[in-house]
Amino acid sequence: MTGTDLPALEDRLHRAVSEQLEKAVDGTSPESLVDRAALAELARRALEAERRILPQEVQAQLIEAVVNRILGFGPIEPYLHDPQVNEIMINAPDEVFVEREGHLERVPISFRDARHVLQIIDRIISPLGRRLDEAMPYVDARLPDGSRVNAIIPPLALRGPALTIRRFSPIAFTLDRLVDLGTLTSDMADFLELCVKSKVSIVISGGTGSGKTSTLNALSRCIPASERLVTIEDTAELQLGRENLVSLESRPPNIEGRGEVTIRTLVRNALRMRPDRILVGEVRGAEAFDMLQAMNTGHPGSLTTIHANSPQDALHRLEAMVLMANLELPQPAIREQVAGAVRLVVQQDRFADGSRMIVSIAEVVAETREDRWEVKVETHDVFRFERYGVDSHGHPRGRFRATGYVPHCLQAIEAASPTSMGTELS
Repeated sequence: MTGTDLPALEDRLHRAVSEQLEKAVDGTSPESLVDRAALAELARRALEAERRILPQEVQAQLIEAVVNRILGFGPIEPYLHDPQVNEIMINAPDEVFVEREGHLERVPISFRDARHVLQIIDRIISPLGRRLDEAMPYVDARLPDGSRVNAIIPPLALRGPALTIRRFSPIAFTLDRLVDLGTLTSDMADFLELCVKSKVSIVISGGTGSGKTSTLNALSRCIPASERLVTIEDTAELQLGRENLVSLESRPPNIEGRGEVTIRTLVRNALRMRPDRILVGEVRGAEAFDMLQAMNTGHPGSLTTIHANSPQDALHRLEAMVLMANLELPQPAIREQVAGAVRLVVQQDRFADGSRMIVSIAEVVAETREDRWEVKVETHDVFRFERYGVDSHGHPRGRFRATGYVPHCLQAIEAASPTSMGTELS
């Protein structure tokens, strides 16, 4: 039997097992009534009825494929249970990649065709109350375990349906864990912990997949347990494990295009919930103005992330986002808002070998020229990663170091905890 015959055989086995299930449960949904072992036995019997001589390994693969088609998510099912896999990417039916411990690799699996990919996507999003069709050709959702799912179909996806799953890590990120991973040094971690405890407002900046959310999660766990937190996210990912916490998640429009609840709406609502701090998973639009307002008016120590390539770029992006609120504020007023709200920018990068590092911890400093009503906002590195190149494995070579710059926020740290200063800055 050739490899090209196996998909047809898998289809027949799937059909035979499905018919058996329908008879057994009288047409009701079989998935909730049959476990994997029972399905595997039905598939084994169906395979015996085919009277084909196949290697044991091929038989096991066929049986597992049939079970996954009925209960799981098809060919990607094994990778959903692999703790080393962080992300699963389906670019086309015959092109599947995974990110395993920071490294991208193509895996030797494929779907039968585009229809098969669509079936798996539908199986993932249907229980979440989401749909995917020509009227709504893309979807962003969260699985029950917290994993993030993005799916997009033609005509927007030119090569057929594409699916990306970012796995939810059951192990919460802490600063100690980030130090162990080489993301930052213990001195940098101590400094950031003191800043968080002293209510220094921080923006975490970086590109896609640079680890911003993991760092946000780690910093959030430094907030004293006595404080009330409200978290706001597009897709809930933060794992704080604490009391006095309200977690909010935005909502997309329904099938009729109604019922959308935006991040900005949630930020405004959070201000009425008596939070000590507000944590926004990511600012990307007009909600930046409301977040800055919160930081400036009684909610210092709030945290958020932003897509940007440098601390200075992060501040420029915040200015642009405030303009999206259509408040017609002059630029000096916007810069005053940014400089008054944000005290630190933590810049995080992802390198070619998959490693993630905090390459800069920078303080935001504003200089106002009242004679011209000009506001100049600058950043000064407190810590930075000085890169010298890469080693033979593609890992960045360099060192973390304190620049010698003494940040103004040390006053806030000393005022909040005058005996806790143990971080070397020079």
